[in-house]
Amino acid sequence: MPRSDGAGKHIYNEILRGLPRDEFESVFPRLELVRMQPRQELHEVGDTLRSVYFCNTGLISILSVLSDGKTVEVGLVGREGCVGLPLIAGFRTASNRAVVQIEGTALRVDSDAFTVLLRECPRFERKLQQFSQIMAMQATQIAACNRLHEVEARLARWLLMSADRIGSASLGLTQEVLGQMLGTRRSSVTVAAGILQKAGLISYMRGDVRIVQRTKLERAACECYGLMQRQVKVWQSQTE
Repeated sequence: MPRSDGAGKHIYNEILRGLPRDEFESVFPRLELVRMQPRQELHEVGDTLRSVYFCNTGLISILSVLSDGKTVEVGLVGREGCVGLPLIAGFRTASNRAVVQIEGTALRVDSDAFTVLLRECPRFERKLQQFSQIMAMQATQIAACNRLHEVEARLARWLLMSADRIGSASLGLTQEVLGQMLGTRRSSVTVAAGILQKAGLISYMRGDVRIVQRTKLERAACECYGLMQRQVKVWQSQTE
């Protein structure tokens, strides 16, 4: 269930929703609700991080950018997290690109206000440190996945991760975008999507991918999806 800000606005971001009342009341007045558009860059490699974005709805990709301009996805952020994690450790420069894949909203806080909140709100800081570790684990597992697993299994894993983060089985994504995220050619994604669609696991039409048989799609995904899910559950059990 979403948390209300007291003025009728719903907050879906899990970090903010989980704060104790006193910290929530300290954090929320510093936040600005902003709309995110598809392909919008929240920050580029080398940018000074001026804000932290707590994803409320939608989906954000974290991309590693090479010198020749090629990119590969190393992380996904939805309502469970935020963008701008280097600021937690006092770093103010972005080492990657953050781009919106599925439109939505975010709660944005200025970097200076964010730094003050970290000192004032220990539970808030702890939740952010925990999420930072989850993102580091995710980046490591995705790197292994991109190197070792076939496109079909990687596509299934990516669709499941995306659906988890937006809370919907319908993903408004083109095959070109999917190829960029998986670090492979569009033609390879077309073949992989065709296999999953023929098996009745997904449907694809005009830029909309819909998960039809989730349980079967989980079986088709590589082991990385399950490994990441289990690790997150282990960490969550240790912080309850």
